[in-house]
Amino acid sequence: MTGDATSPEAGRSGAGSAPRRAVVAGWDGFIGRRVVDALAADGYAVARVGRRGPDATWSDAPALARAIDGADLVVNLAGKRVDCRYVDRNRDEILRSRLVTTRALREAIAGASAPPRTWLNASTATIYRHATDRPMTEADGELGTGFSVDVARAWEAEFLAGDLPGTRRVALRMAIVLGGPATDKLAALARFGLGGPQVDGPWFRHRRYRGIGPHPTPAPEPWHRTRGRQRFSWIHVDDVIGAIRFLVDERPDAPGATLTGPVNLAAPNPSDDRRLMAAFRRAVGAPIGLPAYRWMLEPAMWALRNEPELLLKSRWVLPGRLEAAGYAFRWPELEPAVRDVIRRGRAAARSGGEGRADADSQADGIPLTA
Repeated sequence: MTGDATSPEAGRSGAGSAPRRAVVAGWDGFIGRRVVDALAADGYAVARVGRRGPDATWSDAPALARAIDGADLVVNLAGKRVDCRYVDRNRDEILRSRLVTTRALREAIAGASAPPRTWLNASTATIYRHATDRPMTEADGELGTGFSVDVARAWEAEFLAGDLPGTRRVALRMAIVLGGPATDKLAALARFGLGGPQVDGPWFRHRRYRGIGPHPTPAPEPWHRTRGRQRFSWIHVDDVIGAIRFLVDERPDAPGATLTGPVNLAAPNPSDDRRLMAAFRRAVGAPIGLPAYRWMLEPAMWALRNEPELLLKSRWVLPGRLEAAGYAFRWPELEPAVRDVIRRGRAAARSGGEGRADADSQADGIPLTA
């Protein structure tokens, strides 16, 4: 099983025994659905938690406690999606939805008579600073400032708060995941003819990236002279599932089962923006790719209801702990990974697709002070 993204043996019980139980919160996003399918294939009985259930809802604390008590594994992916404009309403909900759901799970685990052995909680590689000088690992990465970083800091602090002696906790610092909404936005830019390098530059001042939460940090620098050489760390959705399986493997000799705290989920070969957009141009068959200067990119991303930070921040993240533990990536190189997700997207469109969830979880029914 170790390092194998496709093995179905990770959660199987012995012959004649009851199936292991897993709880997946935020199951209705594109990653969450893949996690549910993978755990079910591995022999888990999966309880799904979200604002609409079906097995427990955020507003029903007793049902959530029953789902958690006796479970072997909890995977939390809940939170409003970040592919939106960072207006005040969205900023507040991005933070709130992560904190209240994580807190609700932590309190349910703390009160369980048989707490889960492992709790994997989503986080983000955007927690690191804009980096063009060196890559960031869990051991030596430097945290950044501003809205996205403050959300990640507060999220991890809520996740790691308190004492849960019977539960191993791992924060999944995910890079941009290929195979979902981020892929759609990048492919759209390439199809629109804006598949060249994304070039940062001056723009009108705004407050969307200012800090948030109890200890807001200063907004990051308004622009950088990267000229399309900003780094782009990514991970194929298959390797998100593979890394999760690696981390929950409970065989005595499984190295992933000893990891705790932050773990970077990022492919070992990050790209830069120029190579990234060239790969998308080739994958979608776009004959040209004009450079997108910031004055062009701002209105384009406004029309796509997204933030230029997606392309202009230099994310240079390496999977230090996963590689040291022996995880073998199924998709370590960018070009074949991009071709694969574009091919799958076209196949899904021809067959009607499985659709996109509007959000992994909006945490309806839980007040911020819960």
